Amino acid sequence: MPDPHDVARRRLHEALGHEFEQEALLADALTHRSFKNERPDLARTDNERLEFLGDAVLGMGVAVLLADAYPDVGEGALTRLRADVVCEASLAAVARSLEVGDALRLGKGEERSGGRDKPRLLASAMEAIVGAVLTDGGTGPALELVERLFADQVAQASGQRDVKSRLQEWAQREKGATPAYRVVRAEGPDHERVFHVAVELEGTTLAEGTGRSKAEAERSAARKALDAREAE
Repeated sequence: MPDPHDVARRRLHEALGHEFEQEALLADALTHRSFKNERPDLARTDNERLEFLGDAVLGMGVAVLLADAYPDVGEGALTRLRADVVCEASLAAVARSLEVGDALRLGKGEERSGGRDKPRLLASAMEAIVGAVLTDGGTGPALELVERLFADQVAQASGQRDVKSRLQEWAQREKGATPAYRVVRAEGPDHERVFHVAVELEGTTLAEGTGRSKAEAERSAARKALDAREAE
């Protein structure tokens, strides 16, 4: 019976769309140091050096995507957006979409403690995968991979920050104050939680929004507040 983790690694290989000349690099990218320490006979290295390389390429690739998509946005805002896209949560989300966790090579301790779904391990593996493509194929294929995998994250982060930034700019320009967000209530079971958040300015509620997370509810509230301002 085939090893399910080997099957997962083959699926991942196909999903990446990069034909490795050095297939061992992908295995390296998926090897946590706990596995290397326990099974040095099966792992020539762990993924930390590839993670270092991938981090640099991700930053550059996401910067290019943002600069192309938003030519009128200033350096400070672009820097914040890049940080949003290459943060641990964002990288882990992309890794989950590729089912990277199923393909990881972990030591027994990490396996028992749920390492296949730990955001830190998934984010590190995602960076290492980009580093593996860079090492195998050069800058072009690595940047193409970043563009394909992170285009949606760039669009999402830009839209999320934009609506709250626009409201803040309006509030500071017109009122000389900064909006504040307050959770009014949360309802539903943990796996289907719905948050209700109010956005307030100088003690006055501008709007209330809902979402499956606090951040989503904040964006909803900011969007409603902006819509109300524009309708005046």
